[in-house]
Amino acid sequence: MADEKKDKKAPAKKAAKKDAKAAKPAAKKEAAPKKETKAKKAPAKPASKKADKAKKEPAKKETKSAEGKKPAKAKKEPAKKAAAKAKAKKPAAPPVVKAKARYVRIAPRKARLIADQVRGMHIEKARALLQFSPRGAAHDIHKLINSAAANAENNHDLIGDEMRVASITVDEGPTLRRFRPRAMGRATPINKRTSHIAVALTPVED
Repeated sequence: MADEKKDKKAPAKKAAKKDAKAAKPAAKKEAAPKKETKAKKAPAKPASKKADKAKKEPAKKETKSAEGKKPAKAKKEPAKKAAAKAKAKKPAAPPVVKAKARYVRIAPRKARLIADQVRGMHIEKARALLQFSPRGAAHDIHKLINSAAANAENNHDLIGDEMRVASITVDEGPTLRRFRPRAMGRATPINKRTSHIAVALTPVED
C-alpha cells in the first residue's frame, strides 16, 4: 500500500513541477512587454522636445536673417544714390580716337624727333608742320594723323578738323639684321630698325 501511495504522489509532484515551470516563463513573457512599453514611452518625450526645439530654432534663424538683411538694403540705397550724384557732378570725359601704324621702316630715334614736335598741337597746325618737314618720318606720321581723323569722323561722329594730338608715342619694333661684304673677306652688320607709332586725338575744348 505504501508503494502504491508513493507511485501516485510521484507523478502528481512531477505534474506540479511542470506547471510551475510553465507558469514562470509565461510570467516573464508578460513582464517583458511591459518593459518594452516603458522603453518605448521614455524616448518619446525627448523626441517631442527635440522637435519643439527644431521648430523654434528655424523661426529664430529666419528672424535673425530678416533682421540682418534689412540694414544691408538700407546701406546699399545710399551708396547707389551717392554714386549717381558723383556721376552727375563729374563732367563727361572727352572721347579719345586712336590709330596705330606698326612695323614702319624707320628708326624709332628718328621718328621721335618728329613726334615730339607734333605732340599737343591742333590737327591743322600739325598737318602744316608735317607737310613741309624735310625728315623722312614726317610722311608716315602725317598719314597716321589723317587716319586717326578719319576714324573720328566715321566711328565717333566727330569733326576731324577740330581735333588735337593728345598723345603720340613711338615704340621700337623688330630689327632686320643684314650684312654687307667688306674687304679681306669680312662682313659688317646693317641693322634695319622698325617702329610702332600710336596717335590719340581728342576734340578741341571751346
